[in-house]
Amino acid sequence: MTAPVIETERLILRPTALEDFPRWAEFQADAETTRFIGGPKTPPETWRILMSVAGAWSLTGVSFFSVIEKASGQWVGRIGPWRPEGWPGPEVGWSLHPDAAGRGYAHEAAIASLDYAFDVLGWDEVIHTIDADNAASIRLAERLGSRYRGPGRLPPPFEALPVGVWGQTRDEWRARTR
Repeated sequence: MTAPVIETERLILRPTALEDFPRWAEFQADAETTRFIGGPKTPPETWRILMSVAGAWSLTGVSFFSVIEKASGQWVGRIGPWRPEGWPGPEVGWSLHPDAAGRGYAHEAAIASLDYAFDVLGWDEVIHTIDADNAASIRLAERLGSRYRGPGRLPPPFEALPVGVWGQTRDEWRARTR
């Protein structure tokens, strides 16, 4: 399966590529940036994550997009539809490189990803699994129109991570955006 490429005003959302590895490794090594997604990773651990994300497009038809800043061509994060085995629902998740935070990129890319999940993939609902202490992600979920649905449980090896499930239906999304 060929993964799509989506363009927004400032970003290109495309499948993960090997050229993304250096910036992805920087992102995964940052303790503050990764504290809600399992903590810092070594380059070999990051390599496996990157390969899993890239392979998911081929095997499942969904995965995180690599988010590329149009102006610089630089990898700034990973955002998109994600549906791992045992997950509490079909998710649109986000994580940005620390130097890309606070610029509205997550919101811009999440809107494009939600449109893709609902309009192309035909998902009826989308969730976001968010640690209760992750105020920035909670604000983004709320800004996107998602509501808190209650506590959630992730499958191993993430079962120790406390998460709340935020989400909305396709009809709720369309009522807000159309």
